[in-house]
Amino acid sequence: MLLPLEETILEIGLRRLRDGDPEFYGFAMATELDTDEGRRLTAHGTLYKILERLERDGLLVSRWEEPEEFDESRPRRRLYRVSDQAEGAVRRSRQLQAAPRLQPKLAAR
Repeated sequence: MLLPLEETILEIGLRRLRDGDPEFYGFAMATELDTDEGRRLTAHGTLYKILERLERDGLLVSRWEEPEEFDESRPRRRLYRVSDQAEGAVRRSRQLQAAPRLQPKLAAR
């Protein structure tokens, strides 16, 4: 099951894919999270750890910008996009969240 912030990042990535602008970088995602979630991300370090974990789990893929893609007045960006598995992972996570929880039975003494 995905954490709520992981699910939101993947949903934004999927929306960007549908809108024809599939790649994003960390600060752009933080800005979109601020808008979508209605709150400020407390630490960008949290975001980058989540992006790394989603990539490790095969839900995001990344690449570094090529020299011809950016102005040398700023650092190179790591660009992310959702993988083919992202939509299924979001769907499964929602299903798990919606499923009734089984309550363990306490042993009678």
